[in-house]
Amino acid sequence: MRSAPCNLSNTFTAFRPTLLDTQKAHAVLLKSGIPIEGSDVVHRYCNCSAFQYARKLFDERFDWDVVSATAIIGAFARRGRHRDSFSILSRLLFLGIRPNQFTFGATLHSSTAVGDLNIGKQLHAFSTKLGLHSDVFVGSSLVDHYAKLGTIKESQFAFEDTHEPNVVSYTALMSGYLKIDRFHEAIQLFYEMPMRNVISWNAIIGGCSQVGLSEESVNLFNAMCREGFRPNQSTFPCVISAAANIAALGMGRSFHASAIKYLGQLDVFVVNSLISFYAKCGCLHDSILAFERIEDRNIVSWNAMICSCAQNGRGEEALEFYKRMQRSGLKPNSVTLLVVLFGCSHAGLVDDGYACFSIAKVEQPDILRAEHYACVVDLLARSRRFGEAERFLQELPFEPGIGFWKALLGGGRIHSNKDLVKTVANRILALDPKDISSYVLLSNLYSAAGNWQSVSVIRRQMKEKGMMRTPGCSWIEIRNKVHVFFNGDRRHAQTDEIYMVLATFLDTSKGQYPTCLWP
Repeated sequence: MRSAPCNLSNTFTAFRPTLLDTQKAHAVLLKSGIPIEGSDVVHRYCNCSAFQYARKLFDERFDWDVVSATAIIGAFARRGRHRDSFSILSRLLFLGIRPNQFTFGATLHSSTAVGDLNIGKQLHAFSTKLGLHSDVFVGSSLVDHYAKLGTIKESQFAFEDTHEPNVVSYTALMSGYLKIDRFHEAIQLFYEMPMRNVISWNAIIGGCSQVGLSEESVNLFNAMCREGFRPNQSTFPCVISAAANIAALGMGRSFHASAIKYLGQLDVFVVNSLISFYAKCGCLHDSILAFERIEDRNIVSWNAMICSCAQNGRGEEALEFYKRMQRSGLKPNSVTLLVVLFGCSHAGLVDDGYACFSIAKVEQPDILRAEHYACVVDLLARSRRFGEAERFLQELPFEPGIGFWKALLGGGRIHSNKDLVKTVANRILALDPKDISSYVLLSNLYSAAGNWQSVSVIRRQMKEKGMMRTPGCSWIEIRNKVHVFFNGDRRHAQTDEIYMVLATFLDTSKGQYPTCLWP
């Protein structure tokens, strides 16, 4: 009578096995002659990151079935060994084993992770040939694959082909819409969902926050709570970021309190969002308090804190946190260096900022990006060291783009260097004739000088090219409700009363003229 295959997991009960433990247990079972559950052994080797042993074992055996082979594909995919997942699928086909819907789901996960649209299309075609493309598991994976790779039409087709799409299918397509800023389709699809879960709520709240629709993000969070869904660790960073975008201090504090209520112990991701939120609201002290309470700080925590100091004009404190981070054993990454250079630039700490850049150039040249060089130009230009900035531009190891000239332009504006501004603005327009900010700047420059003929020429050029300025907005928070206004906006429910009060202010201020300085 044949014995049942032995599951290797029964050998380990009280501890997490190492590679050596796994090899010993495997050897004992081989020596005993007891049949072994092959997929379990492969899983164990994968858990130890011994992928070469796992793959060797898979290749040497021929008694796999679709369930065990799919489990192995999933094991490799979850650990980032995506190319192995593809080759295991090929071997599965070579052995004459027909894939099932879960096989396609696992392999599509790998093709999405490596960003290979071609493999995804091949899997789509193969699943269609086997009649599995309409299965909800395969369909959801296809929708997710195409959406994440930016091919939204294919994602829509896969969604329409899916038989009875579930919450995963809807959420994947909705996330795809949000990724390409098609908010209205995303929100429409969200409300069409027959059933929602916390993941779908988080996706729409986070998506709105990322594309700047902060009010919608906050309203959706409130709706989520009203419908009885419990926010989790992924919800709060999204909605706190939305409050930060509109500097709604009272609202953000209420989200902070809600996070403590729902989560108890706040994880590092929630606290990182709080650091940035309080800084954007001008409450740097609260940012520092939040930062100091983090036990296991990651690089994002340090970056958020350094950036918070920089945004609030506290360049010296940004430098001090930068040095503390290095003393803690963490190395700065590309973002860290960028924010510390930004802080030094706005605080006038030219020598300190240049020293940070020079050290990174020697010790960590791999983290340097074009943005860092542009920041050094900004650093020098803001300090009125235009000659050094221009020499730095000439010595760059690559051709400077528009961002570099805009950095020099910014310094010229700050110090009212009209000749420099005119020269650089024209250079930017030569590089990018559609750069609206340069047209506006030149128009303001000529206007301040009383050169109305040049102003007329520039405005005519803008009109001919169909160029329009992106309207700015203002907002005010009253009783935890944020009111947003655009120029000439009459959509507010109390528009008539607002304009009546404004007219009163204008009458009162007649004859009082503020002093306007260029630009």
